[in-house]
Amino acid sequence: MAKQMLIDAYRGKRTDIPPWVPYAGVHCAFIINEPADKFLQDPELLAKGLVETARRYKADGIPLLFDLSVEAHSVGCDLKWWPDNVPSVTTHPCSDRTPADAGLVLPTKESGRWPVIFEAAKIARPQLDELDCVLMGLFCGPLTLAAHLAGVRIFTDVYKNPEFADEVCKFAGEIGALSAQFYAEMGCEIIANVDPVASQIKSETFQRYVTPHTKAATKVIHDAGLTSSFFICGDATKVMTDVATIGTHGFAIDEQMNMNFIRDLGRKHGVGFGGNLKLTLALSLGLLSPREDAIVSLAAGGHIGYTFAPG
Repeated sequence: MAKQMLIDAYRGKRTDIPPWVPYAGVHCAFIINEPADKFLQDPELLAKGLVETARRYKADGIPLLFDLSVEAHSVGCDLKWWPDNVPSVTTHPCSDRTPADAGLVLPTKESGRWPVIFEAAKIARPQLDELDCVLMGLFCGPLTLAAHLAGVRIFTDVYKNPEFADEVCKFAGEIGALSAQFYAEMGCEIIANVDPVASQIKSETFQRYVTPHTKAATKVIHDAGLTSSFFICGDATKVMTDVATIGTHGFAIDEQMNMNFIRDLGRKHGVGFGGNLKLTLALSLGLLSPREDAIVSLAAGGHIGYTFAPG
């Protein structure tokens, strides 16, 4: 029942209670007392941390991993590993050339860490089924991946060199579609396109460089009969209508957004929405009471299309 409740919420439907998804990420490594760098490269540890975290927090759904370096690494970007965080992308092959000129090719299931992720999903999926918990797949969205490939220049290129930005974002979208296919094959029932930096651009720019390059991935998810979402971070007010109408079953936001505004937007467009437990102010720093913050979010979110989650 919990799995179906979460899927219903992500699709904008009414649920008896709001389902709960902890975007645990490398916190799963902490739960099993392992360093993040080791955890993210070992399928058995990845599965162990994932299942134990889902069990401890009584999750209705949980991402297989929350690491937006996977796609960049799979096409040749170098990483800097950390014991307490996800790895950082350190090289940008499109910093001075297009993906074609840089000789980049689309990844396969054998590229980068995809073999580790496939194996972890194989181990974890049956155990999560026993917990009635949805296995979720999260992949890097087109603008964020373009920033990994080209570096920070992408944020000026979208205005000064649009043809180049088009090429990089198009390639990023093609990688995203493959990632969605991989997660579908792993058995993920909810698959989300995660593009945190897309909040940093204006609506017109979003419509040119983000929206069209999410469509292939969304089609892959829908053709497989699975549930889609789009995750964005920061103060995304200026692009939230674009997010709500991007074509996914729902979307998720972070703590900087007003939940009343987000709720009304989700219901207006008939899509699911998720957040808004304050990850920084409440959970990390304790400047707000996590309990009171949770109550406020739950009261604002309501019972139609709402998933309670960290913002």
